[in-house]
Amino acid sequence: MQIKSLVLALSAVAALSASAAQAANLVTNGDFESTTSGPGQLGYNTDLTGWTSNGYNFVFGATGADSAGVTSQYGNLQLWGPNNGAANGLTSSPAGGNFVAADGAFEVAPLQQTINGLQIGKQYNVSFYWAGAQQKNFDGPNTEQWQVSLGNQTQSTGVYSNPSHGFSGWTKQTFSFTATSASEVLGFMAVGTPAGVPPFSLLDGVSMVAAVPEPATWGMLLGGLVLLGFSVRRRSSTSV
Repeated sequence: MQIKSLVLALSAVAALSASAAQAANLVTNGDFESTTSGPGQLGYNTDLTGWTSNGYNFVFGATGADSAGVTSQYGNLQLWGPNNGAANGLTSSPAGGNFVAADGAFEVAPLQQTINGLQIGKQYNVSFYWAGAQQKNFDGPNTEQWQVSLGNQTQSTGVYSNPSHGFSGWTKQTFSFTATSASEVLGFMAVGTPAGVPPFSLLDGVSMVAAVPEPATWGMLLGGLVLLGFSVRRRSSTSV
């Protein structure tokens, strides 16, 4: 009976491990594919399902950021790239499809979403792809960064120093936050310098999942249960 209980415990741990590996993404439309009117300026001529934005923030399609561009309140807006004179390797993100581009030095305001169903005191991992770029028709070196917040907690990516007409390439970043409320606002604020040479921070593939034990932790737990099983079996044999 004790061996049967051990087997059941091991099966439960394996099931928990598999379930943890498939943790649900709590972010709605983290790949920015769902829009009201396609690519454009958020809050002006398009919006993103699940997100709010009052800043000079845009959604671009998988292609076109350095060719067709998007319509902003001040006219057409493009990013420097291979199709408009800058051999900087500008590409869409590894997540594919649409991505967000936010001016970090002009009419700056965060891209936000309220996340519900959090467990107070539980840790959550926020992951995303990000890059640095520059608006076409402007020159000069610049810097880009994202400030990521959950509730009253804020963490920042490193600062990327971009040459004139440059593109950083995409990087994946993960931050861990501890929930202090059942519902908290997840926010992404672009920070760039200097003003007047529009530094743009790019964003895509946003996810937020409950943190789970590392594989090594599951291995230690399984190992402990196996040792316990041997101990139980040995005691049973000795007592006969």
